[in-house]
Amino acid sequence: MNMPIPATKPERVWLASYPPGVPPEVDWRATPSLKHLIERSCSRFADRPAFTSLGVSLTYREFDHRSRAFGAWLQRQGMAKGERVAVMLPNTLQYPIVVAGALRAGMTVVNINPLYTAAELQHQLKDSGATVVVVLENFAHTVQQARVGTAVRAVVVTQIGDLFPAPKRWLVNFVVRRGKHAVPPFDIEGAWELNAALNLGEEHPLVDVDVGPDDVAFIQYTGGTTGRPKGATLTHGNLVANVEQVIAWTAGVLQEGEETVITALPLYHVFALTANLLVFLRLGGHNVLIPDPRDMKRFISVLRRTPFTVITGVNTLFNLLMNAPGFDAVAAERRGHVKLAVAGGMALQPAVSQRWQQALGRPLIEGYGLSETSPIVCANRVDATTCSGKLGLPVPSTEVAILDDGGRSLPLGETGEICVRGPQVMRGYWNRPEETAQAITAEGWLRTGDIGRMGPDGYVHFVDRKKDMIVVSGMKAFPQEIDDVVRRLPGVEDVAAVGIPDERSGEAVLLFVVRRDPALTEQGIRLHCEQNLTAYKRPRRIEFRSELPRTAIGKVLRRQLKDEAMRAIDNAKVAA
Repeated sequence: MNMPIPATKPERVWLASYPPGVPPEVDWRATPSLKHLIERSCSRFADRPAFTSLGVSLTYREFDHRSRAFGAWLQRQGMAKGERVAVMLPNTLQYPIVVAGALRAGMTVVNINPLYTAAELQHQLKDSGATVVVVLENFAHTVQQARVGTAVRAVVVTQIGDLFPAPKRWLVNFVVRRGKHAVPPFDIEGAWELNAALNLGEEHPLVDVDVGPDDVAFIQYTGGTTGRPKGATLTHGNLVANVEQVIAWTAGVLQEGEETVITALPLYHVFALTANLLVFLRLGGHNVLIPDPRDMKRFISVLRRTPFTVITGVNTLFNLLMNAPGFDAVAAERRGHVKLAVAGGMALQPAVSQRWQQALGRPLIEGYGLSETSPIVCANRVDATTCSGKLGLPVPSTEVAILDDGGRSLPLGETGEICVRGPQVMRGYWNRPEETAQAITAEGWLRTGDIGRMGPDGYVHFVDRKKDMIVVSGMKAFPQEIDDVVRRLPGVEDVAAVGIPDERSGEAVLLFVVRRDPALTEQGIRLHCEQNLTAYKRPRRIEFRSELPRTAIGKVLRRQLKDEAMRAIDNAKVAA
């Protein structure tokens, strides 16, 4: 009889599947903080290129100088250790300088999506208690509206070309302002220009601050699965641990001072923050920042002239990239030279993975994580020759258990909630002790809200989000499975299944479909579902859309779709 194993001591079956040379544990405490990590890399790799954006590069020496100046400016504003600095920047040279400067000065960074509305921004400013905001001028009008009633006392505004040498600086800023009309009017009294702040900071020393593993480095807001977003409190120790876990996992593949990584995902998102910015800072790598990956012509141009060795992204990005004109030339030039291509943030579709491998000769390596875990929990082997279709193995110093609703560990192969324990797990949710207690058990297990199972080889399989699960007449239907089936139908461009109330079955499946082929009919979809899905998983309703709402990194916003459907149902009842 296969008895459940105690949640406190899970069998670490995944270790038997580890690649040669990867240790079961990492000594993450050897680096006290991100401040130490940054300063050590700036010293060791001073003359190496650190960041490139829009054709302009900074060496580690220049990065050290400018981040030091920004940290000194923060201190001159009277900011104390632990105060929050909100950073509202896309992938520009300004982002790493501002973030590193804040961390070196002992501050806590609050990452904010520049595309947020004033209401969304105001919530995060109020909730975090941020006292300084750094924003690209394109979005300064939002800060002007949102700062009312917050603790913000200083705003720093920057233009996209501010850190470029003249005359490129003048030209880029002119084109953005006058040519593209991309800067809505704003008026923020007393706002600083970033270059003025840096110039003042250069006149003063950066006061050394004692920063340790228990100090808070980032308040990273989640997507808001229930209600408004909440801030995951990530310490220096959490993030240093996750960086060292990745370094250990890629042993023998990534080399210090030799790698060039393409960073197209926004650095304000936790995946790119750790996997691109922090990991490659630690390695002395060259980070090529893509400010707008939707501009595929420019993106392809950067890829063609950059001898990159690593690229990260999400399924949506890789799919768009491979469909872009000019990608075949990139693939021909870089085939055999790309050491690692990592997909995370959302489920990786087999067709996308297969096409990438055919083009580049290397598979997409899928990983798994979440904001609350800094983010990386599992990863597939970097020496894999094909895409596994699984989330991967728990990385060193990480435990994963599949628990039932009562917190009991389930046998291998059974489906339950994926739970995580390790040094990368957040301290808790910012100023939300009750929600923290619900998310983290007394034994230290973080309940991820994801449903999955673990195989006998230790690989973790993803099933779906717990909150997205649809219960039809007591039977569990998982939207991800339904999406995967419908997506295989020729003529389907995009798809998302959600649950809606049903008088007979409690819930029923509503399917949103974006057609690639205009001739695709509802009847054709229903016939495909009858052939490939059990009756209770088949859609009760099908609705065609021109596009589906997505997050900044490409995840479908199921909750928004469900909310829209619920409003339509309510309106229909009123009309009846």
